[in-house]
This record gives sequence, C-alpha cells and structure tokens, in this order.
Amino acid sequence: MVFGGIQKVTLLDYPGETACTIFTVGCDFACPFCQNASLLNERQVDGLGQEDVLCFLATRRGLLDGVCISGGEPLLQDELEFFIDEIKKAGFLVKIDTNGSDPKKLKRLLESGKIDYVAMDIKNSPEKYARTIGLPEYDITPIDESINLLLTWANLNDSKASCEFRTTVVKEYHTEDDLLSIARWISGTQKYFLQSFVDSDGVKSKGLHSYSNNEMQQIIKTVKTVLPTAELRGM
Repeated sequence: MVFGGIQKVTLLDYPGETACTIFTVGCDFACPFCQNASLLNERQVDGLGQEDVLCFLATRRGLLDGVCISGGEPLLQDELEFFIDEIKKAGFLVKIDTNGSDPKKLKRLLESGKIDYVAMDIKNSPEKYARTIGLPEYDITPIDESINLLLTWANLNDSKASCEFRTTVVKEYHTEDDLLSIARWISGTQKYFLQSFVDSDGVKSKGLHSYSNNEMQQIIKTVKTVLPTAELRGM
C-alpha cells in the first residue's frame, strides 16, 4: 500500500477517541470540491510505504486509541485487509472513511469484525450523483447497497454510533431540496452530519463556495424535519 500522509493526532476524525488519520492514495471519484486532490492519482504521489506507517503506529501505542483510514478511497487498496490486521494486532480501534462505491469489499470488512467505525460520504441526492462526483454518468446502485449494509450493521451491533453518514455542502452543487432527498434516502440512520465546504489550496476545482453560517442553520433546521438526528459539524 502507498499512503499520501499521516495526521499524527486528531480529536475530531474518530468520534469520542484520540486517533491519527492515515491517507491512502487513489480514488474512483473526481469530486470537484475534494480537499485531498493531490491524493487522487497514485502515480503522482511520493508517499509513505506500509512499513513506514506501521513503524509510526508502534510509537503511538498507549497514546492513541484509534486509527482513521481515509483517502482517497481506502477500499480501492488490495492490501487494506492485511493492513487492518496489523493495526488491530497493535491494539488500535479502526475507523474507515469511504465513498461507498465498493459494497462487496465493505461487506467483507464489516463481516470480518475488524472495523469499529465507518463514515460514509453521501455526495448528493441520487439524481445529482454523477455531476457531484465529477463523472459523466454513474449508477448509484453500489451507493444504495453500501447505505443498506451500514444501516444493517449498525442495528446488528446494537450501536447506531458505529456508522455515520455525512455530506459536504457546496453552494454550486447542493440545494436544500437535495439535502432533504439525502435525509430520506438514509432515514434509518441516527448519525448524519452536514459539513460546510471550506476552500483551500488542496481543493480540486477553484471558485466554489460555501453557504453562510445562517444559511446552514436554516438548512439543518429543514433537514431535521425529515431526519431529526441530523447535525451540523465543524460550525
């Protein structure tokens, strides 16, 4: 596996735990508002090797509770399961961030019992998915399957907190109606977060905008009429 970098400590990425975040490279989506555009193409990343990451983790035993594996899209990595085995052997909790495009691999990981927490990005309402992920067309069946897998997994574990769904809200791509549509789509969840787009040098496309704080407050108020547990994050 090739990694694009490590955030050595985070109090935000893994709810309730002190963790580090490891970024894999490569993604099957091309979201214009991606904050990690430099990680999209593995051939363009002079990254860290798996042994480098495991050596770092060895120095964090007793200091960190968990490891967040983000990206890019982690489920594209063929060696992901082996890497997770090594993390678990070291005594860490494991959280995966995913776009939900590979429900078969997600199902295998969930059934393995190696994953403690999953965060899935819901990019937009079904009819706007392709445009939002930067592709000419996209069959949302895998996304739908991944949503259902996670909802079932959370119920079986008797812990709705074991998974969350989240949407990065971009003014050029999301309307209030879109977010209501998403809320209906994932209506079985107890954890749905809206996070406002933040422009930065790492964003794939320039010239995108966020809604104001007041506008986001109004949006979440409306979304709560469909999904009362929805929350804003990072505001």
